Amino acid sequence: MKKRLTATLCVLLIAGFAMPSWAEQFVRMKDIELHYSAFNSTFLAPKVARELKLKRNPYVALINISALDLYSVGKKPTKTQLTGTAKNLIGNSKTLTFREITQGDAIYYLAELPITENETFRFEIKADSGTKGSGILRFNQTFHIQE
Repeated sequence: MKKRLTATLCVLLIAGFAMPSWAEQFVRMKDIELHYSAFNSTFLAPKVARELKLKRNPYVALINISALDLYSVGKKPTKTQLTGTAKNLIGNSKTLTFREITQGDAIYYLAELPITENETFRFEIKADSGTKGSGILRFNQTFHIQE
């Protein structure tokens, strides 16, 4: 089961970072790089969603964040505390609850967000990696329903 989950996570992450719209989406906070992406949950294979216990439907988006330690050999992933909100253009705010997923040396944080067609959110996510760095990540994302 662990080998299958490892392979599944690798495919998910490779596919996610290979998408041109997600390329090089990161911010630097002192000694860490905070990489982020937001996408419709239907981009996940059904098997991956089941294994990660994620909702896979057109009305759910996923926010994916990872923190890399800039001064470790090979920029190794590092743990971080994340809290955040997503606010749509009419001011409705949703609290983001991030789940840590650790696989080998990889550490990722995923949050689910209910969405509607052509809905734009303003994200404000506080990251705290202790002495390595902390700060606020802000970005906007428009979602489209993907059946």
